Amino acid sequence: MSQTVLITGASNGIGKACARVFARKGYDLVLVARHREKLEAVKAELSEYDVQIKVIAMDLTGEDAAVDLYNDLVLDDISIDILVNNAGFGDHGAFHDSSWEKQKKMVLLNIVALMQMTYVFGQAMKRRKKGRILNVASIAGLCAGPYMSTYYATKAFVLSFSESIAYELKDYNVEVSCLCPGPTKTGFMDVANLGQSPMFKLFKPQSAEAVAEIGIQGLFDNRLVQFTGISGYLLNIAARFLPRSFLSSCTGFVNGKRKV
Repeated sequence: MSQTVLITGASNGIGKACARVFARKGYDLVLVARHREKLEAVKAELSEYDVQIKVIAMDLTGEDAAVDLYNDLVLDDISIDILVNNAGFGDHGAFHDSSWEKQKKMVLLNIVALMQMTYVFGQAMKRRKKGRILNVASIAGLCAGPYMSTYYATKAFVLSFSESIAYELKDYNVEVSCLCPGPTKTGFMDVANLGQSPMFKLFKPQSAEAVAEIGIQGLFDNRLVQFTGISGYLLNIAARFLPRSFLSSCTGFVNGKRKV
């Protein structure tokens, strides 16, 4: 009997790459994102694989969106074995010069939606005593990030939250893994203007496909936190030994030097 994977933010980037990896492995898919046209395009691209693919266009920042999604899948008799919380976005600029609505939306998607998806689908897994959850954070979650303050803070939440939930669910045979990518070639680079970041110039960005492969393998290997690329491992070490104020100054300098 085939298993089903639900992937949020599946229309592009790491989410789309995860869909391809899971399809290649023979998993049925439920792909969620805001734009149906993009989801249908992904579905068409994956038609070469002998798997069932359901696309659902919805805004996960809507109140109780995860509950509505879960109930719709129950009506279709679809049970989720693996949840990939990938949906999220970032922005660049000083916090007080930015749009409040964009900052609020970022928190709703990067944190609240991920929490509710984990709560609703994680409860079902806990009852069945079986399941896996992959939360996509970032190496940005390892330190403060002036000029991308809200984004860095949301990813710090995802990392801490994932580590806590993993401990709570380990006795229920539900594995939780947190993927912390370094520089990655995705549409997110354009949205947050990361192409001009010195970090992206110093560390060659990995492909979304490579990052997805690493994250999914880490999930199956029961790795609590999975980094990708040398930048992630270096920053993880630096965050353990260097003063936080020094790291914040470094990040602020790097982000502040980016052209906008």
